Amino acid sequence: MSSASAAIPQPGRTKAFLRLVKIEHSVFALPFAYIAALTAMFEVDGTIHWGDLLLVTVAMVGLRTFAMAANRIIDREIDARNPRTAQRELVTGAVSVRHAWTGALVALVFFLGAAALLNPLCLALAPIAVIPMVVYPYGKRFTNFPQAILGLAQAMGPVGGWLAITGQWSWDAVVLGLAVGVWIGGFDLIYACQDVDTDREIGVRSVPARFGVPAAVWGARGCHAVTTGLFVWYALATGAGAFFWLGLLIVAGAFLYEHSIVRPHDLSRVDRAFFSVNGFIGIALFVCALLDLLVRGLTV
Repeated sequence: MSSASAAIPQPGRTKAFLRLVKIEHSVFALPFAYIAALTAMFEVDGTIHWGDLLLVTVAMVGLRTFAMAANRIIDREIDARNPRTAQRELVTGAVSVRHAWTGALVALVFFLGAAALLNPLCLALAPIAVIPMVVYPYGKRFTNFPQAILGLAQAMGPVGGWLAITGQWSWDAVVLGLAVGVWIGGFDLIYACQDVDTDREIGVRSVPARFGVPAAVWGARGCHAVTTGLFVWYALATGAGAFFWLGLLIVAGAFLYEHSIVRPHDLSRVDRAFFSVNGFIGIALFVCALLDLLVRGLTV
């Protein structure tokens, strides 16, 4: 194989990189950026601007991909010592560190490019959005609350979605962002319970490692109660209609189901709670929010 052909990313490497960053997990945060962006469009002129929505998508997926790749790169030695994560692509060699950094930097370029095309404020704030994405994987090395850093990182999605459309700050978007951040931080508390024994052994810091699994599960329940309250606040602040409130009822029901299948002494269904239920929450609320905006006059 020539050096020129070797420099071209191979299809297998691309698939491995997409597995590394779990591209499908964009479903957790992307719907809320859409809710913020579409609500902003409704308030500005009542029309969906598809070009801006595409740029929001590119920015969100680009930043999330960069964050996941950086996370995997920084944590690769920790992952190698944890039986649950020992088969991740950077540990097995399916993806090289060089390839992972290349993918991360390409994703970052897409994020910055989309921000530049949206408006000057988005571009100016874009570097700030990158900071918690890089700090988060180090958080488990210096704090027992790395989920709080993750929540902050995720909270920026809806805020960015609103800024992308209006170029102006919105406290309504901040409320939605906080709801998303507390929600994701909460279910990451549950997810971290799987690694409590290994984390204690190798020195990784987290709420379950420091305070125990029951405390983490109850903390997650508290987070999701707060999330529900913040969603209600956002609905009231933006004058949401019946379909959005229906969505909130569905979300509340999903939270109750999630916490009924995950108990402090039974973590056997964590994956169902983490992937299936939380993916459903994002999609369900987005669909209801979109229907609500369309009924209220948002035009395609």
